[in-house]
Amino acid sequence: MDIVKIIGIAFISVIIIIILKQYKPEFAIYASILAGILILTMSFSKLSSIIELLNNIASKTAINGEFLKILLKITGIALLTEFGISICKDSGETAIANKVDIAGKVTIIAISIPIMSGLLETVTKILP
Repeated sequence: MDIVKIIGIAFISVIIIIILKQYKPEFAIYASILAGILILTMSFSKLSSIIELLNNIASKTAINGEFLKILLKITGIALLTEFGISICKDSGETAIANKVDIAGKVTIIAISIPIMSGLLETVTKILP
């Protein structure tokens, strides 16, 4: 199971980071970023099968393919934003983490405008 591997990598990384903080604290953040990228890479390997499944569902139903792409982009932005926030907080930069959080939310809102406008059009068609 991949989650067991991911948790194992996380535990080993934490141990390495704790040791590095004692002897070379400036390298601890690099180890943290490297571990995070490795874990994200392992997680993203499952994404292709999820995207393929969603595309199959969209092709069999009346779901607009563009809306599906937008939802996948929003999910990716949310995941990457959370990763960036975590790195900033691990580095002790909470203020920058808060700015990354706001930027991620604004980006998600900007990208979701076509979905919101489509929803509003549907509502106005239903209502007299």
